[in-house]
Amino acid sequence: MTMKPSSNIWIRRQQCPCGDWKCYVKYEGDDQTSVSSQLIKNETTSTSSSSEAVFMPYVGQIFKTDEDAFEYYSNFARKNGFSIRKARSTESQNLGIYRRDFVCYRSGFNQPRKKANVEHPRDRKSVRCGCDAKLYLTKEIVNGVTQWYISQFSNVHNHELLEDDQVRLLPAYRKIQEADQERILLLSKAGFPVNRIVKVLELEKGVQSGQLPFIEKDVRNFVRTCKKSVQENDALLTEKRENDTLELLEACKAMAERDADFVYDYTTDENSKVENISWSYADSVRAYTVFGDVVTFDTTYRSITYGLLLGVWFGIDNHGKPVFLGCALLQDESLNSFAWALQTFLRFMRGRCPQTVLTDIDSSLRDAIARELPDTKHVICSWHVHSKLSSWFTPSLGSQYEEFKAEFDMLCHLEGIEEFEHQWNHLVARFGLASDKHIALLFSYRTSWPLSYIRSYFLARSMTAEFYQSLDEFFKRILSGQTCLQLFFEQVGFAADLRNRSKEALQYMHTKTCLPIEENARSILTPYAFNALQHEIVLSMQYAATELANGSYLVRHYKKMEGEYLVIWISQDEQIHCSCKEFEHSGILCRHCLRVLTVKNYFEIPEKYILFRWRLESSLVALEDRNGQCNSDEYAQVFHSLAATLFTESLFTKERFNHVHRELSRLLEHVQNMPVSNEFASNMAANNISES
Repeated sequence: MTMKPSSNIWIRRQQCPCGDWKCYVKYEGDDQTSVSSQLIKNETTSTSSSSEAVFMPYVGQIFKTDEDAFEYYSNFARKNGFSIRKARSTESQNLGIYRRDFVCYRSGFNQPRKKANVEHPRDRKSVRCGCDAKLYLTKEIVNGVTQWYISQFSNVHNHELLEDDQVRLLPAYRKIQEADQERILLLSKAGFPVNRIVKVLELEKGVQSGQLPFIEKDVRNFVRTCKKSVQENDALLTEKRENDTLELLEACKAMAERDADFVYDYTTDENSKVENISWSYADSVRAYTVFGDVVTFDTTYRSITYGLLLGVWFGIDNHGKPVFLGCALLQDESLNSFAWALQTFLRFMRGRCPQTVLTDIDSSLRDAIARELPDTKHVICSWHVHSKLSSWFTPSLGSQYEEFKAEFDMLCHLEGIEEFEHQWNHLVARFGLASDKHIALLFSYRTSWPLSYIRSYFLARSMTAEFYQSLDEFFKRILSGQTCLQLFFEQVGFAADLRNRSKEALQYMHTKTCLPIEENARSILTPYAFNALQHEIVLSMQYAATELANGSYLVRHYKKMEGEYLVIWISQDEQIHCSCKEFEHSGILCRHCLRVLTVKNYFEIPEKYILFRWRLESSLVALEDRNGQCNSDEYAQVFHSLAATLFTESLFTKERFNHVHRELSRLLEHVQNMPVSNEFASNMAANNISES
């Protein structure tokens, strides 16, 4: 069979960063299933459901066709620990084939064959042992309709029947589905040996070792049989890659002619074939001027169709959403390829380096960043660390893994370096991981991922779960089954175009305290940033501030649930610094600094501590009418007044309370089902308020 390389298949990078080629990563929480995986699951479900309805065959049982009877008997056999095969058939001139014999796979005896004239002939043992289990079919015509009935049946076996986990390994049930055949051919073409192909399929389907519906021998035989097809397919894929990368290059050139601010670059090999290619858009360059302080370089995906690694640059905007900054397709994961990608990106962004860059664990990428961005802080995304833990430690820890993970999570959030290293040694000793290569790998990268080491690095809240969920949604939009790189280029362009982003709705931001600082911040910050600051403002009220002789403050929780924090206050130029370093980390003032500002009778946060990147005015997309916030305040007052009165009146009797609860529940359901209009008649609402 010749497989047409029509689809561009993207998969997560599965090679473990530990460097062991036998070691693969299955990402924790990765719910992406390939098409082949879904097909297998669907088939397994349908097979199991059909087998549940199969009862023991009986003499006289009627089937429409002999194939229906074979399928029924095969399902019965699988459910009962054996397989069957077709034996002899009997034919007549008038009826054609009128008898079919189906027997147990161990029926009969193997006939001795003439040995080949070789020095060491293989002496294969036969599984046949003369088992007499059988089902004989006979054809008859009733009222002009052909049907088959069971004329003989025996379920007596002279051998042990197999358990479920053994019967699936019988040759009759080991089948490589078409979707898996396609994946096997692609991986074989990429140079994967058979044992690695099997490992990749197990990881993609999320099954334990040895739980595929076929075994390594089947894959080896399939690859051998299709060797010619693989070679033909390799030539087709090579040709497709060359043609598609040229089309992608032409698309970039055409885009540059239409848009003078579009930028791209590429490299070629010794045969003038496109090797690496990278591009960015005018919107991206503009966004980088505001949100280029922290960038994420995501290299999670690669195309096994083209053999290219996908690298995408993201920033985080003032609404906590990813903003596309650039894209690169690299021929490999080498230091030179990553260095070229970094150099090109900086050139696109007019030479301005980010303060912090976030990546996955990769030694080549780490070395490239150290060389090309020596003044930029390099952070390993915590999500990338945690997503690998299950794959790394479940095999060795077993039932202890959940306990290990809980302690590991606590260790990640420790604030002191000495405390981290002490607890790390304790964790390693307790779970017996001193010689574990993955523990050694994590420790070698310790300056880049635990909070204790990176707490002073500016991350702009780009390591939150919400941000990474948004990144996943972006990749789902651009990594659907494109037929060529040019369509991929178009989908990236559409996703990156700010005109295609929905207008940010200014949701109502209600205040939770009476502090003027909160009211002032609400008028300046985006809802995303204000919610983060408001959380700190509310918590700041639980802290006591004690002034020291030098004008600094010790701030501690009133229940002493945490350690104390030192807040340095320099009144001359309104500088405030906290030992927790939250502002340096996220750009949002911490509860400890806010407490000191309150003690100092500040009604507004000093200008320098409301970063431009979090302000409403820095939004890339036009915002909705900000006057809506004022109207919302009026609405809130009206609703609070009505709700307070309704609550008071409903408490007089149980009947009143039940009635109010029932009617409010009905009203809420009705309002939730009402369509949402983009235009709100605020003037009419304001009139209604004044009338009431």
